[in-house]
Amino acid sequence: MALIDLHKREIHCKIVYYGPGRCGKTTNLFYIYNAISEKYRGKLLTIETKGDRTLFFDLLPINLGKIHGLDIRIQLYTVPGQAHYRATRKLVLKGVDGIVFVADSLRKRREKNIQSLLDLKNNLKEYGLSLEEIPLVFQYNKRDLVAANIPLLTIEELESDLNQELKVPYFEAAAVKGIGVFETLREISKRTVKYVARKYIFAQKTAKAQGGIL
Repeated sequence: MALIDLHKREIHCKIVYYGPGRCGKTTNLFYIYNAISEKYRGKLLTIETKGDRTLFFDLLPINLGKIHGLDIRIQLYTVPGQAHYRATRKLVLKGVDGIVFVADSLRKRREKNIQSLLDLKNNLKEYGLSLEEIPLVFQYNKRDLVAANIPLLTIEELESDLNQELKVPYFEAAAVKGIGVFETLREISKRTVKYVARKYIFAQKTAKAQGGIL
């Protein structure tokens, strides 16, 4: 559930970039961070792990409005993709409000994508959440490598492997070049804010019915 800072009149929406190791999660966040003015973003925090990294920063989007008079602050996280960091991934997902699943388009990474999505489902289940209810978009990264004659999965294959049942929006991307990065962020931000607003209004109504104050 989103965090509410009544002192600053802000509601914090947590978006996590999930996916297999080296799929481009950190590349997305670095590109976003470097492209946004300092006055709209917080400090970039990095936790180094062997062969992977966990990143975090927050930003104040200027085009998402407010939730019941509260300013919206988007918190962006990545998770380490390596298999042995499952406990860390689960911890980062705590309190998540929206997810970007970054899939690796390299054909040799096909099984890693599928395993990572299953890992995500299992971790969410332990928090009482599911992919069907939480805001989610897919990003199919490294599409620029098709010009280098590197074997890539087709969009149809990626959709069949990952999005056949969920049928959520997807974006083709080349995160290292910034292609598809902000399109992905805009879509998940809009979906997440709507999701958080619904939960916030429901919580307010419940508190009022019980004679409490939220």
